[in-house]
This record gives sequence, structure tokens and C-alpha cells, in this order.
Amino acid sequence: MSRFFNPRLTSLEAYTPGEQPRDRTYIKLNTNESPYPPSRGVRRAMDRQALDDLRLYCDPNATVLKEKLAKLYDKEPSQIFVANGSDDILNFAFLAFGAEGVLFPDISYGFYEVFANLHSLPYEKIPLQQDFSIDVKPYCGQKRMVVIANPNAPTGIALPLRKIQQILEANPDNVVLIDEAYVDFGGESCAKLTEKYPNLLCVQTFSKSRSMAGARLGFAIGSPELIADLETIKYSTNPYNVNALTQKAGAAAVEDNGYYMRNCRKIIKSRLYTKKELEKLGFTVLPSKANFLFAKSDKIGGMELYLRLKEKGILVRHFEKNRICDYNRITIGSQKEMEAFIAAVEEILGA
Repeated sequence: MSRFFNPRLTSLEAYTPGEQPRDRTYIKLNTNESPYPPSRGVRRAMDRQALDDLRLYCDPNATVLKEKLAKLYDKEPSQIFVANGSDDILNFAFLAFGAEGVLFPDISYGFYEVFANLHSLPYEKIPLQQDFSIDVKPYCGQKRMVVIANPNAPTGIALPLRKIQQILEANPDNVVLIDEAYVDFGGESCAKLTEKYPNLLCVQTFSKSRSMAGARLGFAIGSPELIADLETIKYSTNPYNVNALTQKAGAAAVEDNGYYMRNCRKIIKSRLYTKKELEKLGFTVLPSKANFLFAKSDKIGGMELYLRLKEKGILVRHFEKNRICDYNRITIGSQKEMEAFIAAVEEILGA
């Protein structure tokens, strides 16, 4: 760090993204991307006119995209917020709503702790239960913002809506943020609950189920008041935070929602296949409602399996926290990719 760096931030531990090596061609099962390309409608939206219009500033309100999202989720545009990926929304939400403190699970998306530290917010990490599920009781009756990924990452375990409602009803005076990055792979969205609970902020992304990780687009659904708060933060930092091409691609993706939901069903089918095959090989596999599996084997350590797979051109995500270091997170790719993954694991265990 330079001597000019803000001394308040010198202890900040930045988020570590999944590796993106360029030394060879890999089967990438480490960053929860979709194995399927964007829809034809998205490709058509990237036309010459869209490219010519790059000389102009984009619509800071993302009007067309908000209208299409509002229609899809049966909301008003004033209940929709869009940003440069869901991480942008999480960052804004921590800044806007976390002054009294933040609660989140001890094993979850790593950016939560980073954002809390970035904004000097007091926070508490609530331990997951022995089976890696979330116990909602410690999140109830709090006077702090609650942040829960549902389904959770990296475990893939989902809470039912009745549990989310329990947290909402026990915390009427603070924001409850539900991060639904993986909800389209078998979870149940709480978006419909935003009408009943004005303290609920439901956050989703186009990166996973809508094949647009590289476009950087996320959205939130909440009461007009919460959305207005987020807009205040946005307009105080970067009003043009969703570029023109991404807005057009996002609007086209919403129009083609059926295509993406069919892809989700394919991924769910490949997830079930992969889980069964891993269990045949003696793996412990957590019950997942996401586009990944969290698995460990008594026959090989998590780090060793990660390295051996990498040698074979297959990337999975390994975490070094003590409680989960025996596990690897395995993104569900195409059926062909998952068959290649299982074959590689069989070969490694056989050797």
C-alpha cells in the first residue's frame, strides 16, 4: 500500500474472486457462471444502432429495463432498482441501511464482511448449524440490518419462505436483505413478500440464471421508500452505473425469460445427476437449490482434489476456512461438462 492510502482502510481484506486462469482451456466449474449462452433476443439487441449510441450517455433511470422487470414481477417501476451487478446493490445497501450494525451467517458470501469493514459498520457473524443450515432465531428481535443469501453460498441450502417471514415479522424496524443470486435454480423468491413487508429488500442478479455475468447487471425489489434510498446513494456516486449495452441486453433477457428458465431446468437436471454420481463415489453432498454443489470426500482432501482436478483442466472452488476446507464448491455446467467432471473424479480416486 502507498503512504497515501486511507489509514482507516489499511486492515481491509478485499474479496477474492474465483480464479480466471488463461494458461490453457479449462472446464470452468468454479465461478457459478451459466454454461448456456445469452438468448437470441440479447444478441439481436447488440445491433449497430446500439453501438452507434455509445457516444451518448445511457439512461440513468434505466427506464425500459425497469418497466420490463416490473411487469415480469408484477410490480411498479418505483419498486425496482438496477445497478452494476448485485454486488453494487449490496454495497449501496450496507451503506444506506447498516449504520446500526449488520448480521449475516459466518459461512456465506464473502463480500458481506468486506462491505461491512469498508463502511466501518459493526457486524456479527451468526454460525451456521451443524448441518450448515441457517437457524433463524438469532436473526429475530434485532435492531440491526439482517443479510441472508437464500439459497446460501457456498452451501446451496435454501430457507423456506415461512422462515424468511419469521425474520421479517420479528424485525419490523430494520431492513432485511435477502440475496437471491441463485433463487432460479429451485429456491422460492421472496419478491412477492415486498408488498406486505416494507422492510424487505430482495436482491437478484443476471449473472447466474440469465447468462450475463460479463455484462454486470443486478436488480432489487422493495418498497418505493427503500428503492428511493438506494437511488439516493446511486445518484451520489455514479448515476450512469448501468451502461447502455447492458440495459439493452437486460431488457431483451427479460423478454426472453422463458428461454432462461428452460436452461435453469437443464441445470437442475444436471445437478441431480452430479449429486447422485458423487454420492456413488462416497462423497457427502449438501442439499442444493443453487447452480452448484458443495461436496467432500473421506477419500481425498478438499485442497488435493481441487489441485488434481486443475491438473486435468477442470476448475472448482476451494475455500480455506477451517470448517469447510474439506469441501469444494462445484458449479453445474452442461451435462457434457458434468460427465467429464465425474470421469475425472473417478480417475483421481482410482489412482
